[in-house]
Amino acid sequence: MIRIGKSYLGTKYVANTLDESPEEKLVIQPQKVDCLTFVEYVLAQALSSDITKNLQNIRYRDGIINGYPSRLHYTSDWIENGVRHGYLEDITAENSSCINKLSLSFMSTHPELYKQLANSPENVKRIAECEKALTGKTVHILPKNKLPNTGLPWIENGDIIAITTSLPGLDIAHVGIAYYIDDNLHLLHASSSLGKVVISKEPLKHMLDNYESWTGIRVVRMSHPKK
Repeated sequence: MIRIGKSYLGTKYVANTLDESPEEKLVIQPQKVDCLTFVEYVLAQALSSDITKNLQNIRYRDGIINGYPSRLHYTSDWIENGVRHGYLEDITAENSSCINKLSLSFMSTHPELYKQLANSPENVKRIAECEKALTGKTVHILPKNKLPNTGLPWIENGDIIAITTSLPGLDIAHVGIAYYIDDNLHLLHASSSLGKVVISKEPLKHMLDNYESWTGIRVVRMSHPKK
């Protein structure tokens, strides 16, 4: 994960690359990424040489493309899908007793922000159904006040870091890859403010403290599906 992730350093940050076509299809454009597509491309390459198949399984619920709502828009759904299919492990669940109850509604209540929702009541309805299915589920998080600059022994280089948020209706604000520098935990990520893939200059702890709405992290790790 680290070796492949670092090969993306300097890659241009571009939002909404998956929404350019009105028809939902598998988009592979690793030359321009946002925070989640960056992690998806790295994970797809790290799992095996069948990157196209891996990417479809990572990005779509049960690997099936069936319109815009079949894409795993909420990161909690994305993680759950990965754990269910055996290529992700939820490391936070094993190491933190702090629990968050999901309450998802952002996309269906802000359809004007999404090209494929703005003029599609049917898509909004299907997204709302996905949100309802996830709402009420509990997930383990590590609150930011429990994360030191040095990280924790159970957070390893290459782990996927999902930053939780207090913004109403949302679960995750940002994602990246854990990367230790001089015994401090940093983030390898696609930065919208810097416009490219970078390694954070400051430790992840400082990044979390800079955003009041960022509440903590979830940590998941790539694992190879059992044959």
